[in-house]
Amino acid sequence: MPVEWQPVQQSRTHELVLRSIEERVFAGELRAGDRLPPERELAPVLGVSRSALREALRVLETIGVLVAQPGRGPDAGARIVRNPDDALGRLLRLHFALGSYSLHDVLEARVVLERSSFEGAACHAPDEDLDEAEELVAGMAEPGIGVSAFNDLDTRFHVLIARSSGNALTSTLTSAVRESVRPLILRALEAAEDWPATARALNAEHRTLLTLVREGSGPEAADLVEWHIRGLHGTLVEGPTGPTGPTAP
Repeated sequence: MPVEWQPVQQSRTHELVLRSIEERVFAGELRAGDRLPPERELAPVLGVSRSALREALRVLETIGVLVAQPGRGPDAGARIVRNPDDALGRLLRLHFALGSYSLHDVLEARVVLERSSFEGAACHAPDEDLDEAEELVAGMAEPGIGVSAFNDLDTRFHVLIARSSGNALTSTLTSAVRESVRPLILRALEAAEDWPATARALNAEHRTLLTLVREGSGPEAADLVEWHIRGLHGTLVEGPTGPTGPTAP
């Protein structure tokens, strides 16, 4: 059934355009994958200028709700998407840099999210995700691996476990929070006095975490990942703040 568009008021036009699009999403008239009409058609239907429409579409693209394909042809135009991970990570990084959230706030959020992720993954993770996680752990164990490459694999490992937990929102939030502190974690790793020893110690924890998830030992994996996070991330706040040690073997 075609979407029925109505003109919007001219006051604060681009915000009213946003509201009009949001209302159609909330009503279920627009869904992920749907394309918006071309600007030349949609602007007059809404009763707004094309510049105001473009401003609204740019906002939606920034927050990860819409992707715009320039040019002509069947793939051109704006399309509703359902991929908020990158947009949330970008927004969190900006707010973190602006001081909206403290390091301590981010640490506690990571602990809550990743405890849930690892406990969920122990129950729900498919074998193919765990096999991919195994490859990431093996990559982090490569002799002579650099800090930046290790940090990339480390991030992918934690995000993958969150994705395999069976909770899409937890996965998205975990990815966003982990990405928001990626530069700080990278600097902390670069400051390690003995990088090879630090990499081995961190990856030993990754290896044990993955083993616990494979065994279905959710509570033990949750305890260990909290220790794992606080051990490094905690030093960015005010020194290690976690428990006296992991409960996992």
